[in-house]
Amino acid sequence: MTILSNGHLWKYSEFIENKNFLFNKSKILNSLSKKDIDDAYLIISSWKGYSPTPLLQLDKLSKELGLNKIFYKDESKRFDLKSFKALGGAYAVEKISKGNKDIVVATATAGNHGRSVAWGARRLGLKCKIFISEFVSDARGQAMAELGADVVKVKGNYEKSLIECIKQSTDNDWQIVQDVAWKDYMIVPKYTMAGYTVMMKEIVDQIKKNKISHIILQAGVGGMAGAMVAGIARYLDNVPTTITVEPDSAACVLESIRTGKIEKINIKRESLMGDMSCGEVSLVQWEILKNSVKYCISLPDDDIAKTMKLLGNAIFSEEKIIAGENSAPGVISLIASCEDEKIKEKIGLNKNSNVMLIGCEGDTDQTMYQKLINQ
Repeated sequence: MTILSNGHLWKYSEFIENKNFLFNKSKILNSLSKKDIDDAYLIISSWKGYSPTPLLQLDKLSKELGLNKIFYKDESKRFDLKSFKALGGAYAVEKISKGNKDIVVATATAGNHGRSVAWGARRLGLKCKIFISEFVSDARGQAMAELGADVVKVKGNYEKSLIECIKQSTDNDWQIVQDVAWKDYMIVPKYTMAGYTVMMKEIVDQIKKNKISHIILQAGVGGMAGAMVAGIARYLDNVPTTITVEPDSAACVLESIRTGKIEKINIKRESLMGDMSCGEVSLVQWEILKNSVKYCISLPDDDIAKTMKLLGNAIFSEEKIIAGENSAPGVISLIASCEDEKIKEKIGLNKNSNVMLIGCEGDTDQTMYQKLINQ
């Protein structure tokens, strides 16, 4: 080993297997239908400036870990927003507005979802209200304001910003465009997830004859992970081994998979992986994830900055990759899994494995990005 042989131990906090695993394609497509998925691709691929984001290979890392291929879906190139979330919020805005220019859309966000909603509202000439917690950086708030949104900072965490968004939206008859589902609020999160499935359609077109053996999916409330599982059910002939990764301070999917029911996490410290620092898996997403995720892994923040730097310096691949803090966990969990012989054997990582990682964002917060890679 050369890249990884400097004595650094790549950390994970917890690894569990889903005792209720049963990947049922038709059941998954009951939660997010084939029509929902196909409509999203048809509409989003017709937007001005649309093009598939690159599917890169971390060939230096795959050689190092003794794997066949590691694919990295580079969402830093998604429209002008540098994040996969551009696909979801903006699509949901288009679906609920139905051409009506008089509605006001509102959302609570840790950053990237709000930018997508603001961008989608600007595309359609709508007014937009964004609620962010005090932990969201000024740079992220400013980015949304520059897209024409009215940004409201709320004292407390993400959950407090969501409560305030719901309260003001109810009082003012604004349309909430949230990626989180709750009782009687299911349709918009489904639109948002349908938008994310565009990534899987692109991946299938890009991998050609290669078969994905493993896919590692970042999970906050479960939106991207649930969408990609639905994309697997819709587009892939085989079923890859599906692994979710989360911050150990907010491992709500892992805890829910462990007990077989939705568990709420009391987040005592905010993770660097800000978009994944969520205390509760969302309802629609849970229906998809509860049986179809095979393994869950949680991570501390320790290796985030290091991984971003290694990606940016072309240590894992032939080219430099701009990866934000929410893009690093997939890479970290793969390396940590390969370094633990028991886990590596259990999940079947070997010289024939083709692993798919989602580089879900670029430098969406440039100040934070520079700070982390300069550590």
